[in-house]
Amino acid sequence: MSADVLFRVEHVTRMFLLPRTRLFAARRVLTAVDDVSFELRREETLGVVGESGSGKTTLMKLLLGLERPDAGSVAYLGTSLRREVQVVFQDPASALDPRMRVGEIILEPLRVLRIQEDHQARLAELMEAVGLSRAYARRYPHEFSGGQRQRIAIARALAPRPRVLIGDEPVSALDVSVRAQILNLLEDLRVGFQLTLILVSHDLSVVRHMTDRVLVMQQGRIVEEGTTRDVFRAPRHPYTRLLLDSIPRLRRQTLRPRL
Repeated sequence: MSADVLFRVEHVTRMFLLPRTRLFAARRVLTAVDDVSFELRREETLGVVGESGSGKTTLMKLLLGLERPDAGSVAYLGTSLRREVQVVFQDPASALDPRMRVGEIILEPLRVLRIQEDHQARLAELMEAVGLSRAYARRYPHEFSGGQRQRIAIARALAPRPRVLIGDEPVSALDVSVRAQILNLLEDLRVGFQLTLILVSHDLSVVRHMTDRVLVMQQGRIVEEGTTRDVFRAPRHPYTRLLLDSIPRLRRQTLRPRL
């Protein structure tokens, strides 16, 4: 494996048994990810796009080790998948424990992974990085807006100093007015912390402004792969062209230019 490659996914398939429609009927099989292969390179931003049910989230769970493939392999180059690959989920309200204070939430990965460092200093660093006041550490998630809760979730994901950050629809549950703020924050953090970023989205307009390379998924398969510039300028697959024609695009001035 090349030193520039962090993940190598080779011919991965993941299937799920569906409930029986009748008492003695045979159980149907859903192939959520179907013979998928790609590589993720160090410090690139990879977009994974497709409509709901295309297999995007299952693929991310395979990368995180939360699902095991029925066929094929997922190889991670780093030393600790659990510590070095972190995720920011779609809905910050359901991703944060309402019984815990913000400081406890952000520091939880350090305790769980038994990372020995000055936790309070790390907490202060992370809250500053995501644009939150240190005084918020003693508050509870319900006291914050959706955008602020997503900033808390991002801080928690960054706590163990990951190499790879996965954003699974990280702005789709947020108000339109704050989506660009969170996307710009992710871009700043990617540069500042030298992260490799995987951005999962059904919205190609977001992926166009954020990524270097894109995978287009349909019914569990990658139907198109290439640099973001090439895919958007000259999409080859009819499904990609359909997505480009049907999804509203963010105005260019909404997002800051990439650093």
